[in-house]
Amino acid sequence: MRAQTSGPTVTGDDVQGQLAELRRSHPELHALADPRRIAAWEAARGSAPGRHDDFGADGEGSRGVEYVQAQALNRRARETGIRKLLGFAETARRTAAGDRPVLVDLLGGDGLVRKVCEELGIGDFNILTCDASPHMVTTAWAAGVPALLQRAEQPLLRDHSVDAVLLAYGSHHVPSSDRQTVATEARRMLRPGGTFVLHDFLVGSPVDVWFEEVTDVYSATGHKFLHFTRDEIEGYLEKAGYDHREVVEIDDPYTAVAATPEEAELEIGRYLLNMYGLVKVFEGRTEQEAYRWVAETAKAVFRYPDAESGLASSELRQEGTGGWRVTIPRRAVVGVGRVSATAGKAA
Repeated sequence: MRAQTSGPTVTGDDVQGQLAELRRSHPELHALADPRRIAAWEAARGSAPGRHDDFGADGEGSRGVEYVQAQALNRRARETGIRKLLGFAETARRTAAGDRPVLVDLLGGDGLVRKVCEELGIGDFNILTCDASPHMVTTAWAAGVPALLQRAEQPLLRDHSVDAVLLAYGSHHVPSSDRQTVATEARRMLRPGGTFVLHDFLVGSPVDVWFEEVTDVYSATGHKFLHFTRDEIEGYLEKAGYDHREVVEIDDPYTAVAATPEEAELEIGRYLLNMYGLVKVFEGRTEQEAYRWVAETAKAVFRYPDAESGLASSELRQEGTGGWRVTIPRRAVVGVGRVSATAGKAA
């Protein structure tokens, strides 16, 4: 387990500053950057229409501060899902020099996946965190996480330069019109033997209901985004040219641990409230009432009575250490596209 350290001050909207810091402190990650793509992106940046940043800093219609706070307070809330996602990418090849395989986290936020991997010793990847939100990139660097501002559908990295590409925990924020581009661009960046992992949630699932009936109603940002279907994911992988493809469901629950059952319930409520920026829940409620309301609502929404594996409903159990763990079940859909180890460099 590696200690988390404070990082340099790097501005999230300054790509050149990020590249300079990558060159200084992470030259192997800096080598991934494609100068031609960066120059083209910067040339078009000034004329590109502005996009609202749901994960920005304090301000009307943003929840970036609350999101970062949720991860800081409960880093292991989504540990189960993260372990499984990295397991899909474990076939990524090790370089001849013995370096760790490189994984690009396209929707990396403030670097949660890298932080969890380092703190818990999950996987053996050198992770470059990427995000379209300057606030998320700034926050990642401040925590010592190497990061690069870029959009998932317009990555700034070289062809055949990485071993794994992860699109997770926010894939539905990618517009439907751009999703094929993301899968195709991931294929472009992968070396032979590489893996693309796409994670999200199925249309009509309890997660879809949660976003529509809770997040959209009680957050400052709203949440009108389309989730995925199995056929949609399979189509993206096939059209992008992956040699091997699969679409599966996995358990990806939320968890929280505290000294007592009541504290555990409040902790999961606090995590979910901050995670999704459910600030309107506070209206007419005390802080504890708000956390309790969110926890009870989540337990009612996240039910999987027909699930063949995993929890069908929430669970509260005592840990061997004497604490209490609450688990809110959640099922995710994962598309995995693999490039043959013998594939040529032509996509």
